[in-house]
Amino acid sequence: MNTEAERQSAQAGDTPDQAGALERAEGLAELILNKLDDDKAQDVVAIDLTGKSSVTDFMIVASGRSQRHVNALADHVTRSLKESGYGNARVEGMPACDWVLIDAGDVIVHIFRPEVREFYNLEKLWNVTSPADAAN
Repeated sequence: MNTEAERQSAQAGDTPDQAGALERAEGLAELILNKLDDDKAQDVVAIDLTGKSSVTDFMIVASGRSQRHVNALADHVTRSLKESGYGNARVEGMPACDWVLIDAGDVIVHIFRPEVREFYNLEKLWNVTSPADAAN
């Protein structure tokens, strides 16, 4: 083992590859969260799904004020991912922009209009009631 982080990871039962993948996912989530914050997304919640889902490590849920704002948020996030070397994310829901899903692999982003977000209430599926709960 070369670094303290690798030693701790090995003690926790993670391989260096798993630890690196988690670091990559955390960096990706941070990039997306910063972009959403820059673009004034509302009620942003990041849910850590590491070990709870085989599909993704993090889910980010955010709201835009209107269809146009949802479209701009999704467009800016996907551009930022590409410019940062994360490749082309898969995007669903862009024509209507009521609910846009961005699949960036280790992170899945849901951007809603507020009334659509309230209707589907994705946070409740993961027992998250507030942004503070999402961090735990």
